[in-house]
Amino acid sequence: MVKEKSYDVHTIGRRKSSVARVYMLSGTGKIVVNKRDIKDYFSKATSRYIVNQPLNLLKVSDKYDVVVNVIGGGITGQAGAIRLGLSRALVKLDPTIRGELKAAGFLTRDSRKVERKKYGLHGARRSCQFSKR
Repeated sequence: MVKEKSYDVHTIGRRKSSVARVYMLSGTGKIVVNKRDIKDYFSKATSRYIVNQPLNLLKVSDKYDVVVNVIGGGITGQAGAIRLGLSRALVKLDPTIRGELKAAGFLTRDSRKVERKKYGLHGARRSCQFSKR
């Protein structure tokens, strides 16, 4: 029987329609997203910056290896979901850092989603063009 890696922590982060499952274990600071390196997965530096924010804030970016499975949404939503999952994982590992992450706003789930389309309208709120005659 093949022995699987045992992860220190497993958490879930969400944003918009993205869901990220974050697994952390002690290591050298390697981040893998959907079986690809973070630089291959997130080509934009801003997305990589968003993902690394909690690790950089606590100065632990070289202490943990992170494996992420993320589905749904776009690049920005996925980066935000990973950031929330990482923050929750760090709090599970060390509950004393909760206040620092909370003050930075990394433990708050961004609940904004696309509003659904209503019947009789062209979009969520856009109505038909007004015709005077």
